[in-house]
Amino acid sequence: LVPEGRHIFPRMTVLENLQMGATHADPANYGADLARMFAMFPILEQRQSQRGGTLSGGEQQMLAIGRAIMNRPQTLLLDEPSMGLAPLFVQEIFEIIKRINETGTTILLVEQNAHMALKLANRGYVLETGNVVLSGLSQELVESPEVQRAYLGG
Repeated sequence: LVPEGRHIFPRMTVLENLQMGATHADPANYGADLARMFAMFPILEQRQSQRGGTLSGGEQQMLAIGRAIMNRPQTLLLDEPSMGLAPLFVQEIFEIIKRINETGTTILLVEQNAHMALKLANRGYVLETGNVVLSGLSQELVESPEVQRAYLGG
C-alpha cells in the first residue's frame, strides 16, 4: 500500500525507510531488491543517507512506492500518487507505475487525474460518493462522452 499523503518515516533515512518495506521479505533477496529499487529510483540511491522528511514531494512519493515494492507484492495499491506533485514528477511517477506493472505486479490505482490514470490503466471504474457509476476498458471510458465531459474536460 502506498497511502495518500505518502506517510514515509520523516526522521528515518531513505535507506531505513526502504528497509522498513522489506521487513516481511526474504532476507536472501534484500541485496537484489535494494539494487532493483535503486535502479528504478536512482535519486534515492544518491540520497540514501538523507532523512526522508527532507526530500521533495516527488522524491517522497518515489520513496513511498519504493518502500512498498521492497516486499515484492503481487498487488500494489496506490492512493492518489500524483497528489501535490509538480507536473514533471507526475509524469515520472506514472512512468514508474507503468514499469512496475510491466514486471508483473498488479496495480490498483485510485487517482483524481483521470486522464493520466486512464492512459495507464487497462480497466477503469468511475466512483461518485463511493458508488461505481461507470466501468469498462480504459479506452471505452476515455471515449465515453459522459466521462469526457465530467472528468476529462471535454
